[in-house]
Amino acid sequence: MKFRLIVACVAGLILTACSSSPDEYSNERITDVEVGYERAKRSIYGGNYVGARQTLEELNTRFPFGALTHQIQLDLIYVYYKTGDIDKALAAIDRFTRLNPNHPAIDYVLYMRGLTNERVSENLFQDLLGVNRADRDPSKAREAFDDYAELVMRFPDSKYAADARQRMIGIKSRLARHELAVADYYMKREAYLAAANRGKYILENFADTPEVEHALAVMAQAYEVLGLTELKDDALATLAHNFPQSRYLEK
Repeated sequence: MKFRLIVACVAGLILTACSSSPDEYSNERITDVEVGYERAKRSIYGGNYVGARQTLEELNTRFPFGALTHQIQLDLIYVYYKTGDIDKALAAIDRFTRLNPNHPAIDYVLYMRGLTNERVSENLFQDLLGVNRADRDPSKAREAFDDYAELVMRFPDSKYAADARQRMIGIKSRLARHELAVADYYMKREAYLAAANRGKYILENFADTPEVEHALAVMAQAYEVLGLTELKDDALATLAHNFPQSRYLEK
């Protein structure tokens, strides 16, 4: 009888140990994720984005599912942006948006997409005085504008909306300056009709930017050379009405 009791007790202990193993393993996994994530956060706060990226990538690979999964992926977007890995940042953004369209942080993801596309376009708008930059593709700046516009439209009360609106204004002005650089390039090449059309494009698409003044002047000058007197007069009249103190009226 005692022997049977001892065997039963031992068997019970074995079953208990076996049944507790998954929980212990699960707790160990959660602890590993939390420890690793805390290390990544400390790296981010300390400006060590490369170190944070390595830790977050490892966590994202080892633990693709869990309570911290989405936060790890959101932080990866940020460190990709901070380390200048534009392709990975955009890929991570698009993947997160596709898999989590209703996530509470989608406004942040849209904001980061705008920032990332805007960073791509930064070199385009440097040294616009050089005609060698006039043929650069401004499509990423337009994509950034669209990203911010979607954020403002879908989440007008988002904490990122105010900055997005300001960035939209800046992008419009930079795009207008780009168009002016192209127009000036055409003027120098004596492609007057192309220059006038660039000026007209600015009026139609960037009417609320200061660059409209210069665009009207380019149009007037191009139309004058082309002998299109009526169009020249219309451009000058519009210039005088909107910019009565314009220096271009003195010419």
